[in-house]
Amino acid sequence: MASPFLAIDIGNTRLKWALYDGAHPGAALQAQGAEFLDHIERLADGPWADLPAPASMLGCVVAGDAVRRRAEEQINERFDCTPRWVMPSAGEAGIVNGYDHPTRLGADRFVAMIGARHRMLAEQAGREALPMVVVMIGTAVTVEAIDAGGKFLGGLILPGHGIMLRALESGTAGLHVPTGEVREFPTNTSDALTSGGTYAIAGAVERMVQHVRSHCGAEPACYMTGGAGWKMAPVMNGHFELVESLIMDGLLVIARERAAA
Repeated sequence: MASPFLAIDIGNTRLKWALYDGAHPGAALQAQGAEFLDHIERLADGPWADLPAPASMLGCVVAGDAVRRRAEEQINERFDCTPRWVMPSAGEAGIVNGYDHPTRLGADRFVAMIGARHRMLAEQAGREALPMVVVMIGTAVTVEAIDAGGKFLGGLILPGHGIMLRALESGTAGLHVPTGEVREFPTNTSDALTSGGTYAIAGAVERMVQHVRSHCGAEPACYMTGGAGWKMAPVMNGHFELVESLIMDGLLVIARERAAA
């Protein structure tokens, strides 16, 4: 008998949720959605109103305690299950956390790496495990390096497109232009701004791929996720697999591992 499972990812801008028919990788998706953080209070009486009650839930949150509590109020109002949240640790579900202070690693980064490793091992299908580069393109951009044994080597954090443009607008007199297109040789300010931000992110990712290739002596498996991942994928050097559900995949892996423990 299926036991529905609710996965929640609270980022800097939106709360994403997905309901599955079980708490394990490969579970069938039954419903999903997203709400901007200003509209969290709509969930219980809105998108969640007609959902079957989950037997359990697990989430990750980077938006802070106040936002987490607002989400918990909606969960408690609508469902009879205990809110549980992933807290980064020294290691879990195949990832060894190499951060100087493991608990200070962003929960979304930790969960995404777990989801990516599970996907990589499945794709390798018994062949030798590969190192990985995992990129999340959102309000901020993170670029993670993981070796073939699952150790998180370290990662980059840089501003996303929106933050870059707002910083330029606030620091440059008279610079208020609409978003442009990505061009090899931009000939107007809008295209120059959009292209500059896009290639800045692409360059940081490419540098990390080089670091991993050199450090691990193997070509890494490269994964990209996040709300703006589709914008970056066409300009990346090399193959990046775009996986929209990477954090949800990680939550499913963690839920199975914890149930089996």
